[in-house]
Amino acid sequence: MLYGFLGLAVGLAIGFFVSRYVFKKNLKKNPPINEKMIRAMFMEMGRKPNETQIKRIMKSINDQYK
Repeated sequence: MLYGFLGLAVGLAIGFFVSRYVFKKNLKKNPPINEKMIRAMFMEMGRKPNETQIKRIMKSINDQYK
């Protein structure tokens, strides 16, 4: 009985860390937002974005996923 609980706990811990690693890797490979989307959002607000604003936003988004 003790081995069953111990195995379950170890399996849950390993599963958590493996799924977190895969999720972060997938987010880095396929970000949920890209530069085209940021430009479109600025244009919808009636603003013409410059490249530094877009790079700053992308950097803050990428830093959030690290």
